[in-house]
Amino acid sequence: MPTHLGQGEGGPVPLSSLLAEAARSAPFVSVVDPDAPEFLAPGDMPARIGDFCARTGRPVPEGRGAVVRCILESLAPAHRRTLRRASELAGRDITHVHLVGGGSRNDLLCRLTADATGLPVVAGPAEATALGNILVRARAAGLVGDLPAMRRLVASTQLLRHYAPRGDGAAWDAAATRLDPVPRNS
Repeated sequence: MPTHLGQGEGGPVPLSSLLAEAARSAPFVSVVDPDAPEFLAPGDMPARIGDFCARTGRPVPEGRGAVVRCILESLAPAHRRTLRRASELAGRDITHVHLVGGGSRNDLLCRLTADATGLPVVAGPAEATALGNILVRARAAGLVGDLPAMRRLVASTQLLRHYAPRGDGAAWDAAATRLDPVPRNS
């Protein structure tokens, strides 16, 4: 099997197929810290994930679906960690997560983020950057009002999906502890 996730024997593999394989894969086999230096540069991420897991004594994900599941189950507790830190720094409680852009189209990532954070997730709009650009230009031209008015316009014209946490906090607590730095084997 090629290490590049998007390639199969017959050519490119659709993202929907990769996500379906990930949804069928066993949960919490491997969780890695997506902020680890090994994962910052572009390149063969499946091979790097496998090397990282082997070096740190974690199970190596076997197959495309398991690798994608590992990536998504690693991003979700990283979201949790970042949100908790932002809440501490701001001195405010966070009541929900709003995922925009391409990640908002990823049903599994949205569900895992809701579960990992214990917060409801609102997903969308997928084209948030383009919409934001249009709205800023429309506001400058006097076509829309203030920020709350722009938010209402987006909410009333864009498909937003909602995800409620399913309440398996203990599993996510355990996954989050696996994001902590681990000793490196030399």
